[in-house]
Amino acid sequence: MSVLVRHAVPRVLEAMILPVAVFYVGLLLAGVTGGLVMAVVWVYGSAALRLARRETVPGTVLLAMLAITARVALALVTGDLVVYFLQPTLGVFCAGFAFLTTAGARRPLIERVTTDLVPLPGHLVGHPRMRRLFVQLSLLWGAAQFLNGTLSLWLLFSAPIQTYLIVRTAAVAVLMLVAALVTLLAFRRVLRAVQREDAPAA
Repeated sequence: MSVLVRHAVPRVLEAMILPVAVFYVGLLLAGVTGGLVMAVVWVYGSAALRLARRETVPGTVLLAMLAITARVALALVTGDLVVYFLQPTLGVFCAGFAFLTTAGARRPLIERVTTDLVPLPGHLVGHPRMRRLFVQLSLLWGAAQFLNGTLSLWLLFSAPIQTYLIVRTAAVAVLMLVAALVTLLAFRRVLRAVQREDAPAA
């Protein structure tokens, strides 16, 4: 389990925590334009670093590059940071909807996300206990994303951007941490149950 956590944490940090931190640092140092520029540099720099290491740039990173370019362009043209933050907030609702609607699918979204974050053997992914767990986690993460989106949307339209960044980041971090902890404990319980089933009889 500790190996899975070490494998997943850097990816979550890169995708969720650091982008907001980089934007906020740029905002403090050079205002709105500085924050937007830092956000672009972060995404493009991440891709450039992978290329320099001769690693494949994932399709999700390429999509992120296109999305950040469009968001920054709209924010600069309109002069309104709400435009910049509204798109990912709406994306959170879409993610929550996707988690919930694919809960009973042959390969739910939560399975795809899990196997992207941590390498799981095929026999474990297909185990009945794991299939039930994926359904439960789909409901958990769907609800968490809807709560995340609701809180983010309320803060975006009711608080200054600086307050939005600090409060929203802290609240979402706590929410995601709780959901991740529940997920890890559930995985541990299922893994132990599967190991007991697979253990040879004495």
